[in-house]
Amino acid sequence: MSSTHAQPEPSLGTKGPHEPLRGRRIMVVEDEMLIAMLIEETLVEQGCTVVGPFNTVADALDAARSAEVAVAVLDVNLHGQRVYPVAEALEARGIPFVLLSGYGTDAIPAEHPDWVACAKPFMPNDLIHALSSRLA
Repeated sequence: MSSTHAQPEPSLGTKGPHEPLRGRRIMVVEDEMLIAMLIEETLVEQGCTVVGPFNTVADALDAARSAEVAVAVLDVNLHGQRVYPVAEALEARGIPFVLLSGYGTDAIPAEHPDWVACAKPFMPNDLIHALSSRLA
């Protein structure tokens, strides 16, 4: 089950909205509720519309194949399953993404050295920067 959340006037908890993110639809794939809430709050403060969050590979894969999004945030490990099929589906559609992982760049598969990862735990501004750079 997916949802879409937007807030017209950001209540900025981070340094002002980054222009590459303002008004963008961003897919969130995360199975830990508190982290998903932090990501959602961070993105809404940046003027984004959140698509998701999705907490299973199956639901995320369905969304990756059809959702209208500018960029995605993907937790590498969803209930013990790797999110790589979701990343590949987004890549096939030309949609950039950032992987989230406690393993940092070690979470990037050898066959995809161009994929981008943001280490967990992360600061909200690190995530904002990583997403903004994917849209630049």
